[in-house]
Amino acid sequence: MSSKSYNSSTVAVTILDKEYRVACSEEEQAGLQASAKLLNERMAKIRNSGSVIGAERIAVMAALNIAHELIQAKAELARQPVEEQLLDRLHEKVQAALAKIDKA
Repeated sequence: MSSKSYNSSTVAVTILDKEYRVACSEEEQAGLQASAKLLNERMAKIRNSGSVIGAERIAVMAALNIAHELIQAKAELARQPVEEQLLDRLHEKVQAALAKIDKA
């Protein structure tokens, strides 16, 4: 999460049946919840595979997998022309704005 401290509150997230409380601005709560959901899903998948034992090892494997995907996504973006990247970002912003309108 960013270092913005305004409108901060504590949000509860559950990962592998354990609750964690995280300080987070109101603007970042949806992103935090989505991140926690993704991490929980990845960790549960690793745990259920039976190939890795222990919450700490499962967390490290999930983090490595997510970091690898992030690096691949950044490399893919770097290969796109600048104009296409700008259009993709604009599209994402429009989709986010529409999602906010739908929630209202």
